[in-house]
Amino acid sequence: MAPKSLLYTLFSSLTVALAASVPQTDYEVIVVGGGPAGLSALSGLSRVRRKTALFDSHEYRNAATRNMHDVIGNDGTVPSEFRGLAREQISRYDTATFIDKRVSTIETVSDEASNTSYFRAQDAEGNQYTARKVVLGTGLVDILPDVPGLEEAWGKGVYWCPWCDGFEHRDQPFGILGALPDVVGSVLEVYTLNKDIIAFVNGTQTPDQEAELAKKYPNWEAQLEAYNVRVENETIQSFERIQDGSQVTDRNGTRQIDIFRVHFANGSSVDRNAFITNYPSEQRSDLPKQLGLAMLGNKIDATTNPGMRTSLPGVFAIGDCNSDNSTNVPHAMFSGKRAAVFVHVEMAKEESNEAIDKREDFEAMVKEVEKRMGNEMDMIYNRARRL
Repeated sequence: MAPKSLLYTLFSSLTVALAASVPQTDYEVIVVGGGPAGLSALSGLSRVRRKTALFDSHEYRNAATRNMHDVIGNDGTVPSEFRGLAREQISRYDTATFIDKRVSTIETVSDEASNTSYFRAQDAEGNQYTARKVVLGTGLVDILPDVPGLEEAWGKGVYWCPWCDGFEHRDQPFGILGALPDVVGSVLEVYTLNKDIIAFVNGTQTPDQEAELAKKYPNWEAQLEAYNVRVENETIQSFERIQDGSQVTDRNGTRQIDIFRVHFANGSSVDRNAFITNYPSEQRSDLPKQLGLAMLGNKIDATTNPGMRTSLPGVFAIGDCNSDNSTNVPHAMFSGKRAAVFVHVEMAKEESNEAIDKREDFEAMVKEVEKRMGNEMDMIYNRARRL
């Protein structure tokens, strides 16, 4: 039989249908969302030289807030400045691409040549992009009631996270906005910051709502009394800003002193400096629905499977849109980095399997050629040796 080295030389240039596991795409990963979660995912993927495109529609849940807090090294940073610096630093990696467009659709595409699948994204202008993996950092939208003055105050004295904004409004007359069943939970979150608290439940103190609250906190009335919390059940008509805390602070600049006047339908009013809210939220993007992702409540299920994976293989969910129910900037960055690690390792395993499959298939091909050609191979080899 001919030496195996000759067989490799003779047949290595042949086009052979080999089993493969890695499709050829424009990018290895597409990240949708340019907030802290998406930026963190892009950074993690860029650090291991994964060709990644981040799509940024420039819609951010924390865009309205004055400053970020509880972000080590960036306490008090303006969100837009944080994102700008992050983009500047990540742009140093040659595998990172920023595309400032909204992704309108994502679909799964079957690749028969590689016996696998990939993803095709399309932006609002109709441009298409392909990738092996998708990371969704598309965030949530807070659903505010249609009360005049509330949206203008959102993120600027009216907030939903005491860790993010509460310290700047400590020891001030305070309000809780939302339905009665959520009041006690909010009190437990803020009572170390504020003592003068009114819960504005906007007509939701009904027997049914009291019964619902009692399921979670059987002694809710005693708890509210212990913390001197007054429940105000009048219907809210509007919010009026009396003072802007971005312009008026304490001597050290560590307190933002906003003042709001809450007007009620009965003609009365009350002043408060700040409020925490208990309003619902929903997915900002319809991409989870398009992809048929499993949901837990209104969040993408990314906790049933490890590594921020969703129910659809190859798709990951990070930041506020996912189901781990921790909504803040440090969490968003953690989830982005965690997804980046799992995405990279998952692709590395696919590439390793492809390399092994190709080698095994080539070995099998050589054996089959030897078997079929038999003595003809010896004749070719001897003729070549005599030249």
